[in-house]
Amino acid sequence: MPETAISDLPVRSGSPIQPIDEKYKRLIDLISSLGKAAVAFSGGVDSSFLCHAAVAALGKEALALTVVSPMLPKSEIDCARDIAGRLGIEHVLVEEPEIDDQVAANPKDRCYHCKKLEFRGILEVAGKRGISAVLDGSNMDDLGDYRPGLAALEELGIISPLRQAGLGKAEIRELSRRFGLPTWDKPAFACLASRIPYGERIDREKLSRVEKAEDYLRARGFRQFRVRSHGDIARIEAAREERSKFFSEELLDEVSAAFKSFGFLYAAFELEGYRMGSLNRVLGKQ
Repeated sequence: MPETAISDLPVRSGSPIQPIDEKYKRLIDLISSLGKAAVAFSGGVDSSFLCHAAVAALGKEALALTVVSPMLPKSEIDCARDIAGRLGIEHVLVEEPEIDDQVAANPKDRCYHCKKLEFRGILEVAGKRGISAVLDGSNMDDLGDYRPGLAALEELGIISPLRQAGLGKAEIRELSRRFGLPTWDKPAFACLASRIPYGERIDREKLSRVEKAEDYLRARGFRQFRVRSHGDIARIEAAREERSKFFSEELLDEVSAAFKSFGFLYAAFELEGYRMGSLNRVLGKQ
């Protein structure tokens, strides 16, 4: 994908510069000042847009690094490969095959320990390439949720240019749409560990059956959903506008049979639908 300057932003002729355009210019200036940078790249909305901006600002001096671990589904890794190719950014996979014991214990600050390990690995790979600046895709909206991983990023000196530029999720989606990025309307996604309640130990078997269950629903046409794992129970959360799709006896039977073939004993449905970070509710009670 060719480099894009702020002057190339697709805005209506004669229209004044909008705050979103000013934020994008600020983002490009921030990244340009680094000289070279590595982007922690998951293939999601935010990191894909950040890779686009890094290529626009730095050209061949931008690098995308994706951590490959049991926490990330294969479908997301494949997606990251495809998007990196479209953006024209060099893409390197950082292998992390084991689940660290502190992460597997699944404490309420699990994300802190996980991010600390992942970004140490990213920093190491970037350092070997002569790159000291590592960027992550957290945005302004992340400040409004329980995000212990942000503390780990700060401790490691990771740069969050989307936040520094003042960009929120809706603005990132809009800019992604303008630039023709395929991720502009991609559903929100989080690592597979976020499907397992705090305190319940994480292992490969649990992650695998969640991955299979979510792949199954995605193949059936569902877009925004989660399969939360509660022991032997799979609890489906579907976006409010997609809940009615389940009101079919045939589909319910098929989903139940499929989930049980993946290793669950029971399949349940969350009546209120999908809620980002729904497993964090227990933190308020504690």
